[in-house]
Amino acid sequence: MTMPARTPREIPVYVVVPPRVLLLDVAGPMEVLRKANLEQTAVRFTAVYVGPRPSEGSSIGLTVAGIAPLPDHVPDGALVVISGAADEPLGARATTRAEDAQAEAAIVAWLGLAIRPGVRLATICSGALLAARAGLLDGHECTTHHATIPELIRAAPLARVRENRLYVDDGDRLTSAGITAGIDLMLHVVAETAGHATALAVARYLVVYLRRAGADPQLSPWLEGRNHLHPAIHRAQDAVAADPTRDWSVAALADVAAASPRNLSRLFNEHTGMSVTDYVNRMRVALAHEFVTRSTLDMEAIAERTGFGSTRQLRRAWSRLHGAPPSRLRGATAGP
Repeated sequence: MTMPARTPREIPVYVVVPPRVLLLDVAGPMEVLRKANLEQTAVRFTAVYVGPRPSEGSSIGLTVAGIAPLPDHVPDGALVVISGAADEPLGARATTRAEDAQAEAAIVAWLGLAIRPGVRLATICSGALLAARAGLLDGHECTTHHATIPELIRAAPLARVRENRLYVDDGDRLTSAGITAGIDLMLHVVAETAGHATALAVARYLVVYLRRAGADPQLSPWLEGRNHLHPAIHRAQDAVAADPTRDWSVAALADVAAASPRNLSRLFNEHTGMSVTDYVNRMRVALAHEFVTRSTLDMEAIAERTGFGSTRQLRRAWSRLHGAPPSRLRGATAGP
């Protein structure tokens, strides 16, 4: 019997276009979502570009037109994205500073009404300043472009502003640093909603493999070792990321990569700086890390679900990558 097609989960995305919009703040993150829609069918991102004016001059002098009015209502489950703005656009200004200030005030007022529990807010670059003026970052961890960190601290004195971060995920508040960091933030959103395999496929398409994680200065294990363009290694890495729990021997991955086991081992060490086995274990530990921080499963169940033969094997692999044991991490992240 043919099973009915599963209805995809739809995530409406409202992209707020401010005056002097920094075009890469919009194009980069939205290319991530466009490609994510092409890579899988479980989740669909739909984009609407909104703002107080039907057109805006951009950072590079290109006019952005067809902007819809700021909506009266944003549905539950939506993602509102605010891009940054350039202080001095390339070429002549399309509007005066006074007109721009009026448009920014309209965005701030709208944000105060539109953002509520059930609606996530993501800011790119200096877009965090508009969210701060609306009081939406108070009590939250957040970041912005390094040049606007002092201004964000002044605008959101009750926020916990973090420097040296590509992005910060604080529940329903997502903030990113300057410009291309918006791509990293949206890859994080795709990984959360559509899975790590999809995020990795999009990252590969955009050629942005070697990126730091949002929460700390360490490299994300899901993207570590991806700063290369070798197709055979990518085939093997994609297979491991899609199913880390499978019994991935060097020979099995060599079949996937269309290479000999000896050649794959050589290529892995040369292009990723680690062995095939080390890479597989890193992916499994990354998956275990998610179970530790986001579930109440005991270590035996986590070991089973992440492809380790025993909790002893999991703890041994974990200790090679983390200074603290899983129990300490779980205690630190436990809610009240």
